[in-house]
Amino acid sequence: MGNREDLLAGAKRCLYEKGYSRTTARDIASAAGVSLASIGYHFGSTKALLNAAVFEAMADWGDKLGQAMATGERSFEAILRRVLDSYRADRPLWQTQVEMVAHLKHEPELRREVSAMQSAGRFGLAEIFLGLNHQDDEQAARVAGMFYQVLMSGLLVQWLIDPELAPSAEELAEGMRLAASATDRT
Repeated sequence: MGNREDLLAGAKRCLYEKGYSRTTARDIASAAGVSLASIGYHFGSTKALLNAAVFEAMADWGDKLGQAMATGERSFEAILRRVLDSYRADRPLWQTQVEMVAHLKHEPELRREVSAMQSAGRFGLAEIFLGLNHQDDEQAARVAGMFYQVLMSGLLVQWLIDPELAPSAEELAEGMRLAASATDRT
């Protein structure tokens, strides 16, 4: 690996160990085994490096989740079970992502990047949960993806607060059935 790749790997390790706000340039340089100056050379700033590391970690997570979804049962409940398993396996990543949201107000560039990822993520969720390809029906995939994104975000926050009190996949599936039946009546 080169310095750039070493920095990204070091930044991801630091994000998992220390979080977004508590990671310093020295932490990253030490974890990567490179000089402090290389951060500026390759990324311009520590924040830019941290942001790139979070985005890369999220892309890695998306790939792992996609692989997990490629096999096995495809029911709503089964998919949620896999998502909850990923929350357990990658808790530091999710804590970091929620922590990073607090910085969006003061970092317009970061906000734009996160917004673009969020938009793309919606299409991915529509594909995972419903098999909807956005190229076939962009509006349906966008709306379905928004729904699942809201559901996943709420589940994530509840899970990060207290995994024992957060809803299980079975409870969410039952809640979905109840909500769907109530929607049909209105």
